Amino acid sequence: MWRRRIIPSLFGLVIVLLLSWVRIADPYPVQSLRDLTFDWYQRLAPREGVDLPVRIIDVDEASLAEIGQWPWPRNVLAELTTRLTQLGAAAVVFDVLFPEPDRLSPARLAEAIEADLPGQIDLTIAGPLPDYDEVFANALANAPSVLGFGVVSRSGSSPGAPREGGGIVLGGGLSLDDARVPMIPGAARPLPILAAATSGLGSVSLEPGGTVGAIRRLPLLWKGSYTDAAGDPRVALYPTLALEALRVALQSQSLIAFADPAGFGTIQRVRIASPYGIYDIPTTPVGDLWLYYQVTPDDLYVSARDVLGPDPGALQNLIAGNIVLIGTSATGLLDIRGTALGTNMPGVEIHAQAIQQILSGTFLARADWVGGLELLAFLLMGLAIILATQFFGPLVCLALGAVLGVVVAAGSWLAFRDGSLLGFDNGGVLVDPSFPLLGTFIVYSAMIFFRFTITDADKRKIRNAFGFYVAPALLAQIEKNSGQLALGGETRELSIMFSDIRDFTTLSEGFVPHKLVTLLNTLFDALGNRITAELGTIDKFIGDAVMAFWNAPVEVPRHPLHACRAALQMRRTLVELNAADAFGLKAEGHAMKDIYIRIGISTGEALVGNMGLETRFDYSCIGDTVNVASRVEGACKTIGYDICAVEATRAGAAELAFLEAGSIALKGKAKREAIHILVGDADLAATPAFAALQKAHADLLATIRCGGDFDGAIDRCIALITFPDPLLANFYGMIRKRHGDYIIDAPAADAGHGLTE
Repeated sequence: MWRRRIIPSLFGLVIVLLLSWVRIADPYPVQSLRDLTFDWYQRLAPREGVDLPVRIIDVDEASLAEIGQWPWPRNVLAELTTRLTQLGAAAVVFDVLFPEPDRLSPARLAEAIEADLPGQIDLTIAGPLPDYDEVFANALANAPSVLGFGVVSRSGSSPGAPREGGGIVLGGGLSLDDARVPMIPGAARPLPILAAATSGLGSVSLEPGGTVGAIRRLPLLWKGSYTDAAGDPRVALYPTLALEALRVALQSQSLIAFADPAGFGTIQRVRIASPYGIYDIPTTPVGDLWLYYQVTPDDLYVSARDVLGPDPGALQNLIAGNIVLIGTSATGLLDIRGTALGTNMPGVEIHAQAIQQILSGTFLARADWVGGLELLAFLLMGLAIILATQFFGPLVCLALGAVLGVVVAAGSWLAFRDGSLLGFDNGGVLVDPSFPLLGTFIVYSAMIFFRFTITDADKRKIRNAFGFYVAPALLAQIEKNSGQLALGGETRELSIMFSDIRDFTTLSEGFVPHKLVTLLNTLFDALGNRITAELGTIDKFIGDAVMAFWNAPVEVPRHPLHACRAALQMRRTLVELNAADAFGLKAEGHAMKDIYIRIGISTGEALVGNMGLETRFDYSCIGDTVNVASRVEGACKTIGYDICAVEATRAGAAELAFLEAGSIALKGKAKREAIHILVGDADLAATPAFAALQKAHADLLATIRCGGDFDGAIDRCIALITFPDPLLANFYGMIRKRHGDYIIDAPAADAGHGLTE
């Protein structure tokens, strides 16, 4: 029994440990499933929309149609910057790269014409031609402006030295060399004239590696190298565009990156300290902001066409005091990205959403210990499923898993909605329920599969154990109702049969051992088939005897009738075998020409079950009913008939042709046992010939009880044997021979002398 508990438990523990290792390794599929779960949370409950001073000046389709194709001449961008400054923008932020000179600048065009037509056209006759890059730089210098640099995969280029007054200060023992933030392999930096004119410079890249997937986290800090004025290599931290825009708008002189107390160079938060307040931004260990999106506000976008139109003053209320980001939503400009909300939005809006999130003070946190909490939840759920599988059925385990899953999912959702439950007061905590749920389902499936495998092995074992002893129909019933098999034994009503060969000692004297074995195998095969055909279970072969029983291991309705039918079939089969000399007795010239058997049947309660060692046992039965059956089989010699049964058996098969044989004292039994001989089947019982014999037999019994013409009563019975039965005359002969000891008890009587074995 312990093996049936320990081995599946060990199997389940191995699965749990393997899945725990997978969770610790955290491969891409696990990460993706976790991200998708958090995406659904945001779709169900996006960040609450509030009116925050952030606007996007959109280079949309209408603006392109009005002003011309992109990129616009930088004098147009200068005019856009100037107008936004005049409208009171707190910061003018370009989510646009300017790594090359403006090809539409008149000065640049003049150089190109001069190169193609040297000395033929004097374009400076009316004075020096304007340089649009200089015009744009002047506009940037007169505005609280921020430009962006792009992180590129090629190495060699650098974002340059951090701006003075806009650097990133390290706090909490954080080392620049150890800081675990994304590296900048290379950078697409704005033109030096533009970079020098702007108030701030930040990365426009949304994720390391230039991924095209949904943007869920925004790196607030980047680490890159540059060469200082003395030509020495340096390492510095650079802010993202959104963070730099906030710094400029809040007139902060620096940003502070604080280390996680756990160490290892991880980041805990970034702080913006300004005259307008302190903003602490919780980050991931690598300095990312976990984006918490809100549905796009209706007034977030302002068309660039309207700002450059004839009446920009109408936009005063939308622009004044706002952080203004300039970007594009035009499809052809390829700046559309996926988000956690399941919608696409321009990259500039992702920066705007990050600024809004920081200003609102609503964040999503996922500390390192949250992963440990998820792993612990999976371990507890997995162990619960393993234990439940050992003691309950699959449905109970499934219900338990469902309850645990609901608890974990509900806890994760509550933590997302209110992080204060886990000690985070500035938003929600991201606790992943997907791996505990999926992992537990895998453990459940594996345990059920293992249990199915064991059950299937048990069925094969049952089939192997019972296949030689029971009929295929009964074996199928055993497999279908295996719960009825009570290991260790149970008490139930059985019909038990004992059968052996008459005069076996005489028979065996004329046979060498191997021929005797062949004879027995032939006999047992034939008789055993008749037993199993009547849904009987063969208990054992004992020398020349067969023991069988009915109504176990599964219930057999009317088992006394099946036992009696089997006995009649065994009798008929033996007649056929003798007629065909199947045992070779006639061919061998043996003194015995035919084989005869005696059958005793008893019905009553007995203990039946697996008996023996745990590793080697027999399915058998014991009890008084077994002893009675054995004694009844032995009494066949005294009674003078081949099939004898007790009263309980006859009562259970009353439609068959029985005759009462009196009450006899069985060896080892204090009380007499009423015995009946089984003459034939129900067809014989319904014939007039048997009815006449049955009446004459009743008269004989009355004569024995009350006195009268005993010999005449026997003669009348013998004269009425008009159907084939060679043993009935012998049966009546035995009554005549020992009638002085022959007792026919009245009901409940238990006195006097009777036949003994």
